Amino acid sequence: MSAVLVTGGTRGIGLACARLLAGQGVPVLAAARRAPEGALPEGVRFLACDVTDAASVRALFAQAGPLRAAILAAGVAGGDPPEADEEHWRRIIASNLDGAWRCAEGAARLLPDGEGRIVFLSSVLGLRAVPDQVAYSAAKHGVIGLMRALALRLAPRGITVNALCPGWVETEMARARWGELGMTREEAASGTPTRRITAPEEVAAMAAYLLSAAAGNVTGQAIALDGGAGL
Repeated sequence: MSAVLVTGGTRGIGLACARLLAGQGVPVLAAARRAPEGALPEGVRFLACDVTDAASVRALFAQAGPLRAAILAAGVAGGDPPEADEEHWRRIIASNLDGAWRCAEGAARLLPDGEGRIVFLSSVLGLRAVPDQVAYSAAKHGVIGLMRALALRLAPRGITVNALCPGWVETEMARARWGELGMTREEAASGTPTRRITAPEEVAAMAAYLLSAAAGNVTGQAIALDGGAGL
């Protein structure tokens, strides 16, 4: 059986996706810059890859073999510094947008016609913006534009391309951001109509649906998982 590639697959949403798919008997390749701190679930194989480095991405796809799908979850977050900082801008764009493009292009060459799938991890900030995350908002808006263009380009091959746009998700990255903002988990939850934080497993379940035969005609969609915060 061909594998599903999950970038950023050793932590947070990526790990939740890898765990869910492996539990369904799907072989998973979990790509990340660093090896996981603990053991990965059975059926998940770690591959080292820095998505900001073109040579590292080429090496990843040289050893990946045939794929059935790719979930592109690698990325970094962070609020903007007080003054315009080009290094910060480059770091956020390189990981979240450039890396997503590199991996999507590499995956597309290995996906089967008629049933291949690509799922990007964008963000609710790819659908709207906030003033203190200019770089992150720009990168995640860019991911949605990339997704839509690739959905059109790959449609003749029968490959679907979609993006998930979570709000706050219970991850280490989100907790770090709450700390930067001086915000508690409860305060973050209170900003959504549902008054709760999304679990990584909920995002993984939506990704798994988009990989399924039931979603075979769903493409070019940016799907919000934000508890209604964008309404």
